Amino acid sequence: MDQDLHCIAERELLEGVSGIATFSTMSPSDEEQNQPKAEISCQVRKENPEKDDLQDSNASLSPNSLMTTKELQEYWRNEKRQCRQVKLLFEIPSTRIVEHHFSKYVMYKIIVLQTGSFDSNKSVIERRYSDFEKLHRNLLEEFSEEMEDVTFPKKTLTGNFTEEIINERKLAFKDYLRLLYSMKYIRRSKKFIDFLTRPELQEAYGCLRGGQYTKALEILLEVIGLQERLTRGNPVSVVPTLCAIMVCHKDLENPASAFEYGEKALSRLCVHTSHRYYMPLLETMITLAYELGKDFLSLQEKLEEWKAKKDPVRVFTLKELAVREYV
Repeated sequence: MDQDLHCIAERELLEGVSGIATFSTMSPSDEEQNQPKAEISCQVRKENPEKDDLQDSNASLSPNSLMTTKELQEYWRNEKRQCRQVKLLFEIPSTRIVEHHFSKYVMYKIIVLQTGSFDSNKSVIERRYSDFEKLHRNLLEEFSEEMEDVTFPKKTLTGNFTEEIINERKLAFKDYLRLLYSMKYIRRSKKFIDFLTRPELQEAYGCLRGGQYTKALEILLEVIGLQERLTRGNPVSVVPTLCAIMVCHKDLENPASAFEYGEKALSRLCVHTSHRYYMPLLETMITLAYELGKDFLSLQEKLEEWKAKKDPVRVFTLKELAVREYV
């Protein structure tokens, strides 16, 4: 019986080796025939982890093999994120009435959740009726056709602060945001993104200019997650925020954390070397790398290469650029 089991195991091993050999010797035409016509869905990738491993090992033979291990890991992480279907959900669970001097208004607490991804973090912001009203006017100007059938909760002459009216508006604003987000051109628009992020960014940069780095950092770390979710198709747009976080960490004498966020910003500018943040970012990264005992020569080479291609012009430091944002 032991001999029979040994024979079975040997036969299975030979079949496995044969399968791998067949895969590695497939011609490009065979490979194309075995690939599905549509883009590989996330579900299929999960159901075939062995196939993913083989494809990943095959990809290492591509030009990406020139990347460092860390760059390659970041590359595949971004590829997998793009594969996942990302969807944002908007909830308005509560409100609060604010009385300030001679004004009185309702603040709506908005929770933004991301589904269809491993990222389960949520973003929490507050907006008042006039903020929604301004957003609606701005969108009507730019997207009159798309906004044609979008209804907006109207103000009433009396009873704006009754529990019944507030609850009705809570539900109406939740549906309003979900409807706006369902329209591609609107959810990618600067006006929609600004509605969800600009007030917090203005406050954070105000703190940064005032030297309140701890408070600025706290706000920036909250808003960067929402910014990244909203601008997934345009990763360069979050570079200023990443650099502001970097500046805060540096001035708070956290060089390791500053370098970490600098790497994130630099990875988004690898093919955008003409970006106004590129050279100041490189200079700051070189300083931090030297301080931390990391490799700064490769960064220095990139900087020298950039300088050789560009005319010498007055360039702001990273901090000077950061304090000029949202002025």
